[in-house]
Amino acid sequence: MIVTRSWLNEWIDISSISTEKLLKTLNSIGLEVDSIYSYKVPQKIVFGRVLECKKHPDADKLNICQVDIGTSTRQIVCGASNVRAGLDVVVATIGAVLPDGTLIKPVTLRGVESDGMICSAKEIGLGDFSEGIIELDSSVGKYKIGQEVSQNPIFSDDIIEVELTANRGDCLSIRGVARDLSAAFDKPLRERKVQEDEDKRLGIGRILSLSQENNLDVNIRYKAVDFKNLTLPFIVRLRLSQIDDKKDSDVDSLMLYTTHSSGVILRAYDYSLFCTKDEPVAKISLSKDKKGFASIMLKDKVVSIVGIMQDDFFKVTHSDGVVLIEATYIPPDIISKKLQENKIPTGPSYYRASRGSEPDLNQGLDYCISIIEANSESTVYGGTIEIDEPHEEKIITISKKEIDDIIGANIDKAKITKILKNLGFDTTKSLADNFAIIVPRYRHDIVNKQDIVEEVVRLVGIDNIPSKPFTFTETNSFSSDYYDYKKRGTYRHKAAFSGFFESVHFVFDERKVLQEYGFETLDESKELLNPIVNTLDTLRTTLLCGLLRAASNNVKNGYSSVKLFEVGSVFNSKREESLKMAFIFSGDREAENLANSGKPAKVDFAFFVQKISNIIGEFELREYKTKHTLSHPYQCAEIFVANESIGEIFRLHPDVQESYDLDVTYMCELEFTKLPCSLKAARQSSKYQASFRDLSIVMPKEMAYERVKNVINESATKEVVRFYVVDKYSDESLGKNMSLSIRFVLQSFDKTLEEEDITNTMNTILDALKEKLGIGIR
Repeated sequence: MIVTRSWLNEWIDISSISTEKLLKTLNSIGLEVDSIYSYKVPQKIVFGRVLECKKHPDADKLNICQVDIGTSTRQIVCGASNVRAGLDVVVATIGAVLPDGTLIKPVTLRGVESDGMICSAKEIGLGDFSEGIIELDSSVGKYKIGQEVSQNPIFSDDIIEVELTANRGDCLSIRGVARDLSAAFDKPLRERKVQEDEDKRLGIGRILSLSQENNLDVNIRYKAVDFKNLTLPFIVRLRLSQIDDKKDSDVDSLMLYTTHSSGVILRAYDYSLFCTKDEPVAKISLSKDKKGFASIMLKDKVVSIVGIMQDDFFKVTHSDGVVLIEATYIPPDIISKKLQENKIPTGPSYYRASRGSEPDLNQGLDYCISIIEANSESTVYGGTIEIDEPHEEKIITISKKEIDDIIGANIDKAKITKILKNLGFDTTKSLADNFAIIVPRYRHDIVNKQDIVEEVVRLVGIDNIPSKPFTFTETNSFSSDYYDYKKRGTYRHKAAFSGFFESVHFVFDERKVLQEYGFETLDESKELLNPIVNTLDTLRTTLLCGLLRAASNNVKNGYSSVKLFEVGSVFNSKREESLKMAFIFSGDREAENLANSGKPAKVDFAFFVQKISNIIGEFELREYKTKHTLSHPYQCAEIFVANESIGEIFRLHPDVQESYDLDVTYMCELEFTKLPCSLKAARQSSKYQASFRDLSIVMPKEMAYERVKNVINESATKEVVRFYVVDKYSDESLGKNMSLSIRFVLQSFDKTLEEEDITNTMNTILDALKEKLGIGIR
């Protein structure tokens, strides 16, 4: 993208900003400067005016001119075909050195003295973009006769080439680049509006009719101009040469200039080719062509494809007569996708349209019309014929905290608001510290919060944000659902590794069976309205009944040892869901083999408890009586982990065993959500040898071991690592008492325990047992 200082200055005032600062700013806001070329017309070249022009008496192609150069009038012989009296020109005076090294000095041409040289653009280093000498006009700005040409910014300019990324189609125009500089320098953008006196103009509707096909996602507007005596101003021809582009006709050249300057894609059509003798109004339509492209159609002929190409037959080849000026916009993603599906030849406008042209069509048309009216005697038809497709506003919400967190610095909210406003973003719907940002339609590259933050960063300047040490922190992306799933899988695998087989049942159960065994059932108002079958007429409140039926079916199929588990949902009376895990172990504890002589032992309480411990880890059993009638009254316990009840374990009641044709059977049901599932923490281990000491305590048979355990826990010193029961003995000599042998493990982190240390610890425990429970050693 090529821009010049003077051209940018038409859209934003940068007259007080140095070229060095301008280049640095362009780079800092992401518009990388690829190259810069500065030119300046040499000294002693001034503005002049041809006062008189007559033919040379001895040369047909030479003219003798009297030229006012401010300080005097000089006679200059000129061979340009376009020289004439009254023309403002550029004059190289005596002593001037042209860019090619030519020294201007007094000469005599065919006997006539010449004091200076009337210059062409090429001769003063501006390029060869026109024939003959320079014809100055108002487009170069104000100047005085005799003033050094180099003092005029048009003749002393910087040509800057900016390397744009593919997503910045909004900067493929002088106005687009100026818009970014407006935000960077906090200077207003200069807009151009044409005030039309519609009452005095013939309406465009009298000569043109436009029909449309729906849902083409195209915005299009037409102006009509009756061109007369159009002269392209000097600055237009100069700048087209600077961007190294030109068209065959002045009208098309003007369209190119306006497009490059405003960003709006403009095309011109020869109106006479749309007219027929039979119809006073030209009729064109916007519809899909045979390949599905949005096209301007004249009857069955494709005049142009929006954003892609224009048929050469309908282009303007003259500078007089009625011309239709078309401004179009089509979203870049639509046109790019369509062209990938159907490859067709493209024109110059496709590059701009596929990256995102300017959607504000009026400002492009107004800019074009202002140039036409200033440089011709043309008549502009009133109004426009237009088609505007509605579009949905893109709104991005982001908090001030999110912006600061992403940037890593605290940016003032007022500054953020000003930056976004200068860039064309609408923040009027924002509340407190939360921004609701409406993205302008020309910013196709802005799609998320990070893009908004990037806009703030590039305008604040990365060099203006204090650096911080890099820390790599990443929030855990896993949700609780993942950990619940992982926990479930872990316990299922542990149960399978311990020899249990998974059993899966419906969440439905038989209400009558649940009530028979004393389990909670759903409230009548919460019951199923349309059960599958009568035996599945309610939601289950326990997993135990399902496991019982499954175990019974296995036994009836010849299995002497049944080990099943299930993890599943259960429901309370209010139909609130929870997750439980249940186990059943029935019959032989092992398979028949040589070691057990073909007579394996039956599962017992201790063996079943150990199996459950292998799966869920350490736990504590406490005396307990179940609320249901499945359990044996004397072989049931409550399971505690970290002093929290998580479930129950019991032997199946003999009557229930018989009714289900089961052998000795044990069951367990646990609250799955209460089962531990955390990282194993390393614990300190002593490097000194552990010592063991047994105490045989005489205690009443009816005394619960839990009371003894609590007293020992309260009185034990820090050297007691753990203790556990190793033997229980009773005989006639003990009467109503029994002997309970408890083994203590003692260890210190500081030293190897001596006999005195162990004795003192044991005595402390015995004293507490005697004082609180009235029991002692045997």
